[in-house]
Amino acid sequence: MAVIGVGALGRHHARIVSQLPGVELIAVADPSQAQGEKVALAANTKWVADHRVLIDDVDAVTIAVPTGFHFRVATDFLENGIHSLVEKPLAADLAEARQLVQLADRTGATLQVGHVERFNPAFQALREKCDAPRYIRSERLSPFSFRSTDIGVVHDMLIHDLDLILSLVHSPVSRVEAFGIRLMGEHEDAVQVRLIFENGCLADLSASRIHPTTRRATTVWTATQCLNVDYGSRELTTYSPSVQLRHGLSPVEQARQPGADIERLKQEVFGSLIEVHQEIPAPQDALTAEIAEFVECVRTGSTPTVTGSVALEALTVAERILGVLATQQMISEQMPAATARRAA
Repeated sequence: MAVIGVGALGRHHARIVSQLPGVELIAVADPSQAQGEKVALAANTKWVADHRVLIDDVDAVTIAVPTGFHFRVATDFLENGIHSLVEKPLAADLAEARQLVQLADRTGATLQVGHVERFNPAFQALREKCDAPRYIRSERLSPFSFRSTDIGVVHDMLIHDLDLILSLVHSPVSRVEAFGIRLMGEHEDAVQVRLIFENGCLADLSASRIHPTTRRATTVWTATQCLNVDYGSRELTTYSPSVQLRHGLSPVEQARQPGADIERLKQEVFGSLIEVHQEIPAPQDALTAEIAEFVECVRTGSTPTVTGSVALEALTVAERILGVLATQQMISEQMPAATARRAA
């Protein structure tokens, strides 16, 4: 294997690949000699500046170059039948992403996309317990990192939650509403999105890379329970009505009884009436699990959790969101001129 692009994320790819049993990391490729040699030394391999010199020597690669180069680099390997794990988003736009999926299908190469939150043990526990979501609330907030500035927050951060939510709600998105702001550069830095699905499920998503603190969490309401996952602490908390609440005298009716102890009833809401279960799944490094799955798929021919086609679904919704934001931006750019005309 080889790792293509060893910046902030790719260097972790190199470290993990170098430690996988039965895998030989033959090289890392990066245009920066200083960064490439540093990572290569730590991973006990060599550095090359041009990834194309590795095409005849590898069975598989992980690609962690900037998003704008995903298409070009992945094409070089996929067209030669080389299995590729491409970091999210799959490509800079839908046209390029579709071409990569078609190319992998034509050559038979495995194409996996790095939606790493799928391998977060807390989300995996959520999926096991969650059935038929009715409403989803997701937040992904962080301070500005000065990384991934070639893309906006939709492709940088929100794409994670789009993939996760689509994997939970098995229904097409019928409507997209969105609002965004741009402060730090040419791309959007914070967005608020509502997805309305054909089956009636609603999802509200917040993503910001200009937030003072970090938060990554999703809350899912079903007909029978509420589930909250914290991706950072990797904890899952579920809330569900107890047998007493479902079949006994309702709390409101109890409160109306003569001599009712309201303070006691308040204390019993969480516990006796609403059961609370907190679960901390077995620890697992999500990136290691993701890359290990890729290697296993290459070895056995099995299908990755996030194929190119699956990633294309999330990217399709992301493009719809960006379309809404672009319309808003066009309107805002026209407002000063309209105001000037009224003033004249």
